[in-house]
Amino acid sequence: MVNSKCNLELQGFKRGACKTIAATRSGSACEITLRKTGKGLERLIKSAHLSRPEHYYSIYQSGCNWSCLKCHSWEFTQIANGQWYTSEEIAEEIISYAEKITFKEPRHRATAWHAHDLCRGCGSCIIYGKRSDFCPGLLEQERIVLSPQGFGPARNIAAFTGGDLACRPEYYCEVSNIVKKELSDFWMLIETNGYGLTPKNLEAFQSAEIDSFWLDIKAYDSKVHKKLTGASNERILELPAMILDMGFVLEVLSLLIPGWVDAEQIRKIAEILKEVDPEIPFCILAFFPIYKMSNVRSPTIHEMIEAFILAKRVGLKNIRLGNVGVFAKRKEDFQLLNTMIGPNNY
Repeated sequence: MVNSKCNLELQGFKRGACKTIAATRSGSACEITLRKTGKGLERLIKSAHLSRPEHYYSIYQSGCNWSCLKCHSWEFTQIANGQWYTSEEIAEEIISYAEKITFKEPRHRATAWHAHDLCRGCGSCIIYGKRSDFCPGLLEQERIVLSPQGFGPARNIAAFTGGDLACRPEYYCEVSNIVKKELSDFWMLIETNGYGLTPKNLEAFQSAEIDSFWLDIKAYDSKVHKKLTGASNERILELPAMILDMGFVLEVLSLLIPGWVDAEQIRKIAEILKEVDPEIPFCILAFFPIYKMSNVRSPTIHEMIEAFILAKRVGLKNIRLGNVGVFAKRKEDFQLLNTMIGPNNY
């Protein structure tokens, strides 16, 4: 255990819905999946590898400060699972990955969103020796490599994903400090629900040269958000402006969940982003039944298109639909997407 007191409460904020189950006990995520030993700070990590379709090195963390009903990584975020890694050990893994990079991005493209316009990850150029009809045509074949999740480039980005302990920034900061000393043109990204991004913690991330945040805004409606995650979204909706003002790169995603987070909520989230900066990349993901929401259906293709169009109408410029295989399964579906939103927007 690093500290028995909640770091958020010490800063004057409410703690998250952070109960995590371990083999012999349960407790807050930071008590169960973050510790300090003679070797230094250690974090419980499920796995780490080059991920798709993000085309960057992803570190999948156990433990989270929220308890989302729809958590797609609940097997290791809600239940402690993985191996302990010191900040030095994870930094070494990232530095080792950097030797395998096949495409270097500028800092402003240190996002998962920009991976899409670089490579669709279909592997057609490797498997069949020719590009697919959807290929952006930007990469030579030798830049495409195989990873545990498929084909694509290896970009100069590492991301913390899976669980979220941004409320305890010290581990992330230690990793970033080590990596940045060795790699001047390598970008550090945190995929986050935003609950841990307090002003003080953002200053810590800024000092440690964290480059980018992928902010998952779960819902606009406060009651829906609390029911989905166990926590308030009051501070979350203010974060896009704060993140950009501090010089971080920002992308945002929201999940369309029928009966929970509808197209109108997506539109309101898009309005917030547009007021901050209409160029903010925004991915609208299709929900699929999982965990405690296995009885909730996925959105239809028409619901996804409606959400896209509403977000576009408010003036947000960079919008994409994600989890396409959930709602588009037939040739006719893709023809409809091409007609209604364009082939580069999904």
